[in-house]
Amino acid sequence: MRINTKMKEMKNIAVFASGSGTNAENLIRYFKNSATVNVAVVLSNRPDAGVHGRAERLGVPSYTFTGEAFGEGTSVLRKLSAYDTHFIVLAGFLLKIPAAVIDAYPGRIVNIHPSLLPAYGGKGMYGDRVHRAVVAAGETRTGITVHYVNERYDDGAVIFQKTCPVFPSDTPDDVAARIHELEYDCYPRIIEGLLCMETGK
Repeated sequence: MRINTKMKEMKNIAVFASGSGTNAENLIRYFKNSATVNVAVVLSNRPDAGVHGRAERLGVPSYTFTGEAFGEGTSVLRKLSAYDTHFIVLAGFLLKIPAAVIDAYPGRIVNIHPSLLPAYGGKGMYGDRVHRAVVAAGETRTGITVHYVNERYDDGAVIFQKTCPVFPSDTPDDVAARIHELEYDCYPRIIEGLLCMETGK
């Protein structure tokens, strides 16, 4: 009997987050026991972001960069290199990704947005702002979009979308709760699938 001795390659991902970090925590927990995917580092633009505490409790290092440092890109790239980062995942990250980082990770940066893009996307449209706009417009459905990241806000090629209903009695908080359920369920599995596709598995 032939035994396949080829080792699975561990791929490190970096999570960029600006806020409380619930999606980041969900990703860390999802990949905690994976033999092929590891959340190696968390980067943020806010020293007071809740994501730092979540990362620390789960044993993942986290770092803060100023908006200027993120925009310039060099120091961020050095940190990503130090953790042998293969893939970047945005999880509630509010800054535009600089061209230097996009060029260094072509087709390897993804974001999740809490609407069905291109609706309710673009600069300034994030989190509760999106949900308030959806309710105010009287939409009957909304959802999530996972997409590749380019130089423009919420403009990269769509990878995956999933819808959920919006009911006439819904508040923005009701919509947010439904969206979060979709995010927690879908985002880790989409990332895992993308990385598996790279290795042909």
